[in-house]
Amino acid sequence: MRLALFDLDHTLIPIDSDYAWGQFTVQLGWRDAESHTRANDAFYEQYKAGTLDIHEYIRFTVQALREHGVAQSDAAHRRFMDDIIRPAIQPQALELVRRHQAAGDQVVIVTATNEFVTRPIATAFGVPELIAIDLERDAQGNPTGAIRGTPSFREGKVARVEQWLAERGLDWSRVAHSTFYSDSINDLPLLDKVHEPVATNPDARLQAIATERGWRILNLFA
Repeated sequence: MRLALFDLDHTLIPIDSDYAWGQFTVQLGWRDAESHTRANDAFYEQYKAGTLDIHEYIRFTVQALREHGVAQSDAAHRRFMDDIIRPAIQPQALELVRRHQAAGDQVVIVTATNEFVTRPIATAFGVPELIAIDLERDAQGNPTGAIRGTPSFREGKVARVEQWLAERGLDWSRVAHSTFYSDSINDLPLLDKVHEPVATNPDARLQAIATERGWRILNLFA
């Protein structure tokens, strides 16, 4: 097997889908603009700094889903896709994914954003295989605010890819070649694990590490 792994936010799309979804719920009137934006901004700065408590963040991000239920949230997400995400999907990102698919690579999106936000985005890219943060749900299908299983964040991305491989009777030794595209210092554990790490639209710290180690740097949205 040849693996082509992609981070999502600021890698395949030039925005943060989780942050954008939060701001979209403000536009819908689901959240108070001032308090939500302040908290959302604070969490985003923690993410960029590599200090984010992912469990605390997920409790924050799914609060609107818990209050408005599955049907209303799904309808809102369809509007979110039309208004925010599809205009942000750029042809060069689609072409990169298609190139790996045409080469016979197994393409997987591996993201620290939750599956509610990202599953439709992966579908828009034509990628069935998604590793995202799985939300614990109650009997009615509503998120509880907790994470189910290992969060696909930092070292958890490595664990989740290994879980994905194991579910298919594979491990790293059965992967002939692996590539991972990411913009973030948070993804250093998985970048270190693959055969070909690609710093994609990298933040300053990842760019410095990529330059020092001789990794390929790809500015997809330059």
